[in-house]
Amino acid sequence: MTNNRVHFIAIGGSAMHNLAIALHLKGYSVTGSDDEIFDPARARLGSYGLLPAQFGWFPEKLDPSIDSIILGMHARGDNPELAKAKELGLKIYSYPEFLYEQSKDKLRVVIGGSHGKTSITAMILHVLHQCNVDTDYMVGAKLEGFDVMVRLTEAAKVMVFEGDEYLTSALDLRPKFHLYKPDIALVSGIAWDHMNVFPTFGNYIEQFRIFMNMVHDSGSLIYCKEDPEVLNAVDSVPGKMKKLPYGVPVHSVSNGKTTLSTSEGEIPLMIFGQHNLMNLEGARLVCNELNISNSDFYKAISTFKGASNRLELIAEKPGFNAYRDFAHAPSKLKATIQAVKEQFPNRRLVACFELHTFSSLNKDFLNQYAYSMEKADEAIVYFSSHALELKKLPMLLPEDIKQSFQKEGLLVFSDTKQFQKFLRNEKWANSNLLLMSSGNYDGLQVKEFAEELGE
Repeated sequence: MTNNRVHFIAIGGSAMHNLAIALHLKGYSVTGSDDEIFDPARARLGSYGLLPAQFGWFPEKLDPSIDSIILGMHARGDNPELAKAKELGLKIYSYPEFLYEQSKDKLRVVIGGSHGKTSITAMILHVLHQCNVDTDYMVGAKLEGFDVMVRLTEAAKVMVFEGDEYLTSALDLRPKFHLYKPDIALVSGIAWDHMNVFPTFGNYIEQFRIFMNMVHDSGSLIYCKEDPEVLNAVDSVPGKMKKLPYGVPVHSVSNGKTTLSTSEGEIPLMIFGQHNLMNLEGARLVCNELNISNSDFYKAISTFKGASNRLELIAEKPGFNAYRDFAHAPSKLKATIQAVKEQFPNRRLVACFELHTFSSLNKDFLNQYAYSMEKADEAIVYFSSHALELKKLPMLLPEDIKQSFQKEGLLVFSDTKQFQKFLRNEKWANSNLLLMSSGNYDGLQVKEFAEELGE
C-alpha cells in the first residue's frame, strides 16, 4: 500500500489511536480529530505529536490530497467530516478494513472468542518476540515489552490480530473479525455478549460460524474443545481446513504457583487459572503452526506475566493479594473467580464486579449472571446510575441484581464512596481481593486503592 497521508475521524479511541501511532512510526503523515480524547490516548497521541490542536470536527481541513480516511466506531453516520470526505470522493476505510489492506500479503492469524482473545494474542506475541520472529500485530491491551498495541511494517511476513466480534463502523455493521480473512483462526469460547447489536444468542453464535467458514482449505482452525457452543459451531463448518482442538493441559498447583507437566519436563508459570491454561494451549497450537517448537514455546511462555488488566496482580502483601481483571461477561466472571479460588484455596476471596457494559446494565440480560459469583466467599456488585443514564437504560434496583445473580449474601453498591469505605473496613488477613470491570468504579484508582488495603 503506497498511500502516505491518512486522516483519522475519531482518533481518540483505544484501537484508533494505536493505529495512528503505528502509521506515524511507519512514516505516514497522520492527522486526526475527535470531540473528546481521554488518557491514556490523549497523553500517548501528544507524545508523538498527533494530538489534535482543538477538539471537534473540522470538515474544512479535509482536502483531496488525503489518501485515506480511517473511520472509527465512535464516529456517527452523520459526522460532518465523514460527509465532507464523501463529497471529496476520498477513500474511506474502517479500522479493520485498513488493517486488512496493510496485511493482505502476509500470513494472517486471527484470535476470536467471547473471552480470552487478548490473553491468547498476548501469549503468541510474547513467544514470537522471544523467538525473534518478526511479527506485525493488533492487540487490545498494553503488553510488557511492546511499545504500541498495533505494529505495521513492510518486512514482517506474519500479522497476528485480536479478532473482536463487535461492529466495524457506522457505515459497516459487520463484526470486525469478518474482515481479516484468517489463514490461521482460533476460537476460544462462545458466550452471549453485546446484546445491543446481537439481540439473540443464536444471532451471536452465527457470527462465529461465519468467521470459522472464512478459513480456506489449506488453513488451520484451532478451537477450544471444552466449550460446547464452539464444538457445535465447528461441527457445522464444512471446510477442509486443518482442525485442531485444545483443552486444559496437565498441570499442578502448589503454594500459589502453577506448573505445567509437559514432554519437555515441568514448566513453572507466572500465570494461573484453568482458563489461562486453556489459553496457553491454544497459543501453543498457533505457534506450532508458525513453526515454533514445543521446546521453544515452553521456554518462552514460562516468562509470560499476563496482559494488562487480565488477572493482573496489583497489590501483594503477606497473606493478601489483589487482582484486577477486565471480566464483564458471565463466563468471564465465573472463570476468573474460579482461577483465584483454585490458586489460593485456603484464602478468603472477596470478589467485586462492576456492571458497566450495555449488556450487563440491561435488566433483560442480568439473569445470565446467575451463579457466576458462586465460588466467591464474599461477592459485591457495583453499578453507576450515571452509566445507566449515558446508555439510556432504565434504573436498576438492588433487588433485581440480587435476584439475577442468585448469590447468597450478595452486596450491591451504587455509590463509590460507600463501596470504598466498605472495603477499607474489611479484615484482609489471609484474604484476596478481585476487582472485575471494563470500567473503573466511577474513577477509583484501583491499584493505589488496593495497595492501601491490608496494611
